[in-house]
Amino acid sequence: MIENKHVSPLKVGILIVVIAYFLFALHSVFTLQWVGEWNRLATTSSLRFDIYIEDVTAFVGMVFRLAGSIIAVAAVLFYLTKNLLPSRQRTFKILRWVLVFEGIYWLGLLTTAIIGVQLTLTASGSASLVSVLNNFVLSDIPVLVESIVVPVALFILASKLNPSKPDNKVIKWSLITGAIYVVVFWLLNATIWIITLQSKGNTYLTSYPANLVSFIVTEIGLLALAIYTIYFALKFTSAATWQELSLKAAGAIITALGTYYLWNFLTWIFFGPPWSVWYAWFLGHNLDLWILSLPLLGLPLLFDDQLQKKFS
Repeated sequence: MIENKHVSPLKVGILIVVIAYFLFALHSVFTLQWVGEWNRLATTSSLRFDIYIEDVTAFVGMVFRLAGSIIAVAAVLFYLTKNLLPSRQRTFKILRWVLVFEGIYWLGLLTTAIIGVQLTLTASGSASLVSVLNNFVLSDIPVLVESIVVPVALFILASKLNPSKPDNKVIKWSLITGAIYVVVFWLLNATIWIITLQSKGNTYLTSYPANLVSFIVTEIGLLALAIYTIYFALKFTSAATWQELSLKAAGAIITALGTYYLWNFLTWIFFGPPWSVWYAWFLGHNLDLWILSLPLLGLPLLFDDQLQKKFS
């Protein structure tokens, strides 16, 4: 291992992001309000069992995310306090465990997706076609995508982390996985906003400017970011070394995504719009709020001109 005594904004940003990742995971695991909600919410025994299975599998997945976050925090703290750079082999080993545990977390949502599709198909006999399609597009598809596509990408990326092989496969799947994450975040948030408007009406936007801004940024801004991230991934997917990547472009994507989450979080704190499905989702059920810390990682990549030179 190599001595690394220089403290930089990037290192501080990495430390804060992994701590945020850990703290949100810790909070989610030990917030046990979900226990027994199958009795509070269910009206039938079958629905009670469905909610029970969804909650338990999601909780197990969250435990794995917590384990991955502990590994990430411990590794970053160790190398920063010891002023050392980890070896390539050890870095890949740590990242592999974190990625696998994160993938298991997303995989834990698969039961929710399966049960959701089952309920939609069951209701198709009595509900209108428009209602069935609406539920499938806005509820089932987003959960199916996040619980299948995301973990598959993470597991593939983890399998490519081989220190004895060239970096091109790791770079390719890192970019693909990053693009998938941004697309999934757009899909989840955009559909929740549409569901909210279906119940609240358009006055929920016109009467509250903060909601209107959030809606536009979600439906259009986050979509634009997803498209740009896909473009960025396609542009550099054939890169043979990490030095070929544009740190400024990567920093811009990371900063924009983190700022989106930070903005929506602060909107509720400072403006306090009326409660809705949107805020219940974003503040109460959103297990990815740790992303609001990402600007602290993205800004050094975006504005530190010397970093690209050192990286090259």
